[in-house]
Order: sequence, then C-alpha cells, then structure tokens
Amino acid sequence: VQLQASGGGLVQAGDSLRLSCAASGRTFSNYGMGWFRQAPGKEREFVAFISWRGGSTYYADSVKGRFTISRDNAKNTVYLQMNSLKPEDTAVYYCAAALFGTGWRDSYNYWGQGTLVTVSS
Repeated sequence: VQLQASGGGLVQAGDSLRLSCAASGRTFSNYGMGWFRQAPGKEREFVAFISWRGGSTYYADSVKGRFTISRDNAKNTVYLQMNSLKPEDTAVYYCAAALFGTGWRDSYNYWGQGTLVTVSS
C-alpha cells in the first residue's frame, strides 16, 4: 500500500483542518488506518485509529472530542478532521496502515510521508 497524506498547512488556534490519506496498491478496506504525529524535538505519538471494518475508533486523550477519524473505502481514503486546533497540535502528521487492524497498537505495515500542520497562537 502506498499512502499519500495531504491537507496540512498553517492555521490559527481555534481553526479547523482536514487531513486526507489516499491509499493505493492493495485492498484499502482490509487495513486499519492510524494517524500519528511528531512535533519538533518529540517522539512520534498516536493520534487516532479506525479499524479495518470501520466500526471502531480510538483517540489519544489529547485530541478526544476535537478530532474525528473516518474512512471512505470507495475513495481509498482516510480522513482526520481536526477542530479547535491548538498550538500544541503543531506537528508532522503521518498516516499508517495495519492489515486487518482492529486496534491502534497493532503493527503497522505501511507508513505515508508526513504532512505538516502548524497552529499559530
């Protein structure tokens, strides 16, 4: 699976942004999809996950209630809707695919390149 993340940019605190991750190469619907982020000088951290069947979602506590992950299997795309953005959400955001993934701790088979989100105060 090739993953292409997009949608990052520079926004102000309180704004919204939607990231997309387009997949190609294999059966997208067989993959649980996760979003991770890495801020400057920090380790990569989990943000959100949606299971391969789409019935389960998981969020980091720091984004719960503000971010929503969804998928459109017809478009081979997973989305991350980010609302009420904060400066601490500034990071490079990565999408990842886990074959038949049901939980965010599953092993990820593929990673996309990152898309930078910068939130100014």
